[in-house]
Amino acid sequence: MTAICIYAQVHQPFRLRQYRLFDIGTDGEYFDTETNRRLLRRVADKCYLPANRLLAEQIRRSNGQFKVALSLSGALIDQLAEWAPDVLESFQDLVATGGVELLGETYYHSLASLSSEEEFVEQVVRHSRTIERYFGQRPTVFRNTELIYWDGLAPTIARLGFKGVMVEGADHVMGWRSANHVYAAATAPELRLIPRNYRLSDDVGFRFSNRGWDGWPLTSEKYGEWLAGSPGDSIHLFVDYETFGEHQWADTGIFDFLAHLPGQCLSRGLSFVHPAELAARAPIAPLPFERPTSWADMERDTTAWLGNRLQHAAQERLYGLRATVLATGDGRLVEAWRRLTTSDHLYYMCTKWFADGDVHKYFSPYQSPYDAFIAFMNVAQDLEQSVAATPVGDAWLHTAGLACVA
Repeated sequence: MTAICIYAQVHQPFRLRQYRLFDIGTDGEYFDTETNRRLLRRVADKCYLPANRLLAEQIRRSNGQFKVALSLSGALIDQLAEWAPDVLESFQDLVATGGVELLGETYYHSLASLSSEEEFVEQVVRHSRTIERYFGQRPTVFRNTELIYWDGLAPTIARLGFKGVMVEGADHVMGWRSANHVYAAATAPELRLIPRNYRLSDDVGFRFSNRGWDGWPLTSEKYGEWLAGSPGDSIHLFVDYETFGEHQWADTGIFDFLAHLPGQCLSRGLSFVHPAELAARAPIAPLPFERPTSWADMERDTTAWLGNRLQHAAQERLYGLRATVLATGDGRLVEAWRRLTTSDHLYYMCTKWFADGDVHKYFSPYQSPYDAFIAFMNVAQDLEQSVAATPVGDAWLHTAGLACVA
């Protein structure tokens, strides 16, 4: 029996204000609170609340046969706790059905894995503790920001106690192999790799409402047939949660599709599994990732965030501040710095064009990548000046309530 693993990423960044040169040294408010609150509420009403209700209903109706996995970033949880407690409660109610597994990730949806192992570990530990605090689960499967993964990261993930990690089933990695199996990490054999079937995932995440696509309209019956006809042990379908109602609006029929999908799959003899169940399986073979791979754009690499000189300059400036920011022991400055590590800020600086560029422009609140770069670097300059004016604390390692992993 082929198993279906459905996973969705749930994340909202703390977007920056249009921070100007003249704000440096005079205004320490970096983030656009009103815009962030407004966008969170919009996405909650269009996606989170109706999708949570629908999934909870399907889990109960199937007597627990229908299962899904979610990865909620710490940045999102912070916003929900402050501005939308009703939505946070809705996620808690969904998890309480018993049909939802929560995954581990970096707290701030950051690129720390590419720049600082110490920061990466601290953010992952903090995220796991936060998930346990709000939802009563301790994540055992990891999902790095934007599915970024390579062989060099596997030992750290395994050392943190995770049994599996979600990865992108990119063509340059899979080669002749199928993404519809569980593999072993090449550099940490005890760690299971669960590769995304990007074609079947993107049929829902990107092509669902495209009337020019030869698969349109995509009904749950048609999709169920595609899944049932796919070879392999398990099919791993990963999308952004905002696919349901935000990226694909309700009038496209996306909620009807989601409501009928469990029944269509179960009636065809397919089953649903959580990532942790897949991580407990014996792998069919090692799967090497020689360079960092992600689920972004056509290249499936890290160029969406670190593909031009603007992005590299911003990332180097940011992580160059880490030690001095933490040394201040100032919780406000540390929190500001860590919110700046969110990958979205670099995504907005992407200068790719054509189809990939259209996607980047859709998600960006800026008029251009250069506006995103200027605002970010102005904030970094103000943060650096604020750090220089702050006495160094002697207990900075515990600023965020974190402890180093032994």
